[in-house]
Amino acid sequence: MLRSEGYDTIHTLDLPERNATADAQISRLSIEQNRVVISKDSDFYDSFLSKKEPYKFIYLTVGNCSNGTLLSIFKNNLGLISRCAELVFISKNHK
Repeated sequence: MLRSEGYDTIHTLDLPERNATADAQISRLSIEQNRVVISKDSDFYDSFLSKKEPYKFIYLTVGNCSNGTLLSIFKNNLGLISRCAELVFISKNHK
C-alpha cells in the first residue's frame, strides 16, 4: 500500500529470507539505508527503547486484526502518521 502511494518501501517479503528474516538483519538494513521499520512486534519496540535500533520505528498497537483492516487503518491515517513522524517516509515523488 505504501509503495502504491509513492513511498520507497521494502517489505520483508522482498528480502531473500522473506518473513523469516531475523530482526537484527532488518534493524541493520534500516540503519544502513535510513529506513523506518513498521511493526506490531514488541521485540522491535524493546530494541528501539534499549538500543535505539532500528533507525526509526513505528510501533503499531492495533491489536489482532486482519491485514485488510490494518491496511485500511494505515491508509486512513497516513497523512497524520507522516506528519507525526516528522516526514520519516521519503516519497519518491518528493526527492
